[in-house]
Amino acid sequence: MIGTLRVWAGALCAGVVMLVGCSDKAPEQVLYFYNWSEYMPQSVLDDFRKETGIRVVYTTYDSNEAMYARLRLLDSSNAYDLAVPSTYYVSKMRAEGLLQPIDRSRLTHFEQLDPHLVDQAYDPGSQYSVPYLWGTTGMAVNTAVIDAGSVDGWADLWRPELKGRVLLTNDVREVFHLGLRVLGYSGNSTDEAEIAAAYQKLKTLLPSVRAFNSDAPRMPFLEGEADIGVIWNGELVMAQEDMPALQYLYPKEGAVVWVDSFVIPKNARNADAAHQFIDFALRPEIAARISEEIGYATPNLVARDLLPDAVRNNPASYPTDADLEQAEFQTDVGEALLVYERYWELLKAGK
Repeated sequence: MIGTLRVWAGALCAGVVMLVGCSDKAPEQVLYFYNWSEYMPQSVLDDFRKETGIRVVYTTYDSNEAMYARLRLLDSSNAYDLAVPSTYYVSKMRAEGLLQPIDRSRLTHFEQLDPHLVDQAYDPGSQYSVPYLWGTTGMAVNTAVIDAGSVDGWADLWRPELKGRVLLTNDVREVFHLGLRVLGYSGNSTDEAEIAAAYQKLKTLLPSVRAFNSDAPRMPFLEGEADIGVIWNGELVMAQEDMPALQYLYPKEGAVVWVDSFVIPKNARNADAAHQFIDFALRPEIAARISEEIGYATPNLVARDLLPDAVRNNPASYPTDADLEQAEFQTDVGEALLVYERYWELLKAGK
């Protein structure tokens, strides 16, 4: 009986070994990446998978508000591993405990980043964010229809002959920035009276507004629906490939300057893969490819030197000091954001 048991046990062990041998392939690693629309070349995601074996599940949003609201709702069973909030939302999410620290020892190219874009007030010590791309929000002008010399600032959007031809982004802070700056206030105002005044000013612009678009702001210009309006510099650079007459303007009242950064949500399922992807994207040759294809400026100084002269010297992507003289970085406005959002909803509702 004992011998029979030994034979049965040996056969069972052999079967277990066979089963293990048949399934010794490690489970596929997945990185859940939440990013802006059209903000990462597919070729970069493909090359990352080829090198690491990590598959990227890529989901997009069209505003910081949408990104923030979704990340707050998710738990560790369905969380994202990587996201790309803009400047002031890094500060907000950090303060609310929605982010985990980034292990800089795992980022071999961090020291190549422009020192002007790290260790900023929105993330002192760059503990929770790593710059991905930076840029500006300014004006697009279709010079085939509008004399470029006749336009120099946000206030021109109110010209009566432009009724129905103006594009705004679907972004509360950017739209209120232009309203505030036209009135002589800071785009980072926390004064409710100033925000209310900007709302009243923006209400008078509504008859001229063709659309609010943050999915692909260049498309209303390419489709002939808009001739002037608010746009991100990289979107304009992409649009110029098909529409050379579209020009980028730094408004005299001041453009918006922002940095979009990689962050790892606190409840990320695969923080290890997130670190690997950040380090991959920071490689000079990868960062240069992203900048050239997407149209926004790379924060990697070594990568800039790899760019073609036509890209590196394009003021739409890489502004001069004079271009940014009146520009403002977006900052966290704290509880005043609720005031902005209240007036934003009224504005969008046409009230």
